[in-house]
Amino acid sequence: MSIIHEVATLTSKDQITLPKAVRQALGVDVGAKAAFELHEDGQIVVSRADTEHEDPAIGALLDLLAGDIQAGRHVRALPDDLAQDILEHARREAGPDEDIDGDIDH
Repeated sequence: MSIIHEVATLTSKDQITLPKAVRQALGVDVGAKAAFELHEDGQIVVSRADTEHEDPAIGALLDLLAGDIQAGRHVRALPDDLAQDILEHARREAGPDEDIDGDIDH
């Protein structure tokens, strides 16, 4: 059962506009990218392409750094051990059912 059912028209230039309800559900706006995945049964899954594999912690750090740069604040280099930890965690594939190592702050 679908949550949203919308219809889009294919133009003569082979383009479609994602209906507003779909854009809102995906959380995409102008300039965002959408990914289309065709399954063997003919079903097509549409998702946000730019955040599909993004680590939220890395994204938050990059947003923080971008804000500092735009505000003209001096950005210092990360300590080597922190930079190494970030790189190691960025390469790690983790799923929602995997155990978490270490302590968790609440």
